[in-house]
Amino acid sequence: MKRQYLISFFLSFVLGLSPVHAGEVWPQANPADLGFDVETLGAFEADIGNGKYGYVDSILVIRHGKVALERYYEHDYSAIYAKEARTPGPLVVHDPTGPYNYFNSWWHPYYRRGDLHSMQSVTKSVVSAVIGIAIGRNEFPPLDTPVLSFFDPEKVANVDEQKEAMTVRHLLTMSTGLDWNEDVPYTDPANTFTIMAVSPDWVQYTLDRPMAGAPGEVFKYNSGATLILGHIFRLATGIDLEEYAAQHLFAPIGLENYMWKRTPQGLADAQEGLYVTSRGIAKIAYLFLKGGAWEGQQVVPEEWVRASVEPSVSVTPDGAIEYGYKWWLYRYQYDGDHQVAFAGVGFGGQRPIVLPELDMVIVTTGWNILPDLPILGPRVAIQRILEAVTE
Repeated sequence: MKRQYLISFFLSFVLGLSPVHAGEVWPQANPADLGFDVETLGAFEADIGNGKYGYVDSILVIRHGKVALERYYEHDYSAIYAKEARTPGPLVVHDPTGPYNYFNSWWHPYYRRGDLHSMQSVTKSVVSAVIGIAIGRNEFPPLDTPVLSFFDPEKVANVDEQKEAMTVRHLLTMSTGLDWNEDVPYTDPANTFTIMAVSPDWVQYTLDRPMAGAPGEVFKYNSGATLILGHIFRLATGIDLEEYAAQHLFAPIGLENYMWKRTPQGLADAQEGLYVTSRGIAKIAYLFLKGGAWEGQQVVPEEWVRASVEPSVSVTPDGAIEYGYKWWLYRYQYDGDHQVAFAGVGFGGQRPIVLPELDMVIVTTGWNILPDLPILGPRVAIQRILEAVTE
């Protein structure tokens, strides 16, 4: 299927055609007509194809509502990660034939080796959108609601004044104050995520962690925080997170082809469980590019979109990278002006990136999951695309 689509794209590119296939949103166009230098864009694509950025599975660039570049690359992940898939370790969690063996090619990066690609932590950005919809429908509590109000404090470890002060907003902005270390590679057994993954209850494990500081003061990446959000979502709405997303987010934008894996406890995995195509995740990014509106319908409240992509906490001391409501914010310069792109970021190379001032969405997927592999990061992808922009 992927190879057939490449042939279709090649013919349309060479012949200057712009076919719109069934179910597609954006027609294909000549990159030059969208303000790109074809040779510079082609050089970037060639670098990807030659492996400069490791295992990249796709790149998709949409500008002014049309596709400027769309490429898919095939990798034999069954062979590439064969040794790791059979070796117990931090990324081979529970049953090695199951969905939490990250080297198992039946599950990663494509679901059942099909077209649905694991989004990993880009799932967090999608969950944020779902929460925004629920807040707009008055079906989710205010962001300043204390987290412990949804739990029995007597059944939570290490409760103190700081943990009592932790709110839903802190879960959204990765500023919980919890003692957590997800900054080392996931292959490192000291990574708090990998310890959580083998615990019997992921939500309880995260909530039980001691506090390292006051909530709201410091950004500390914490996947468990989004699992708590997913748990709270079910408690607050009485509806499964996936079901709510399917009805109120996916259906309005025509996203029908997806899979959402579950945690061992049965919850929709809010921190990394979503699988969609590159065009599928591009729909979410495009929705945010357009302020939450899709074909005249306001799917995500515009106020939530705006708040989601405004800085809530600095990731780097110089403010070059900041964080909103599960969206990463990257400062860059274009044509002498300072601009801000926002993106989802997922383990292995998943990056839906939005450049609002250029009316552009960039999507990359990949599966570089060992620490010594090169990777196509958001800032590199932005820079390489900007080099190709002529107007």
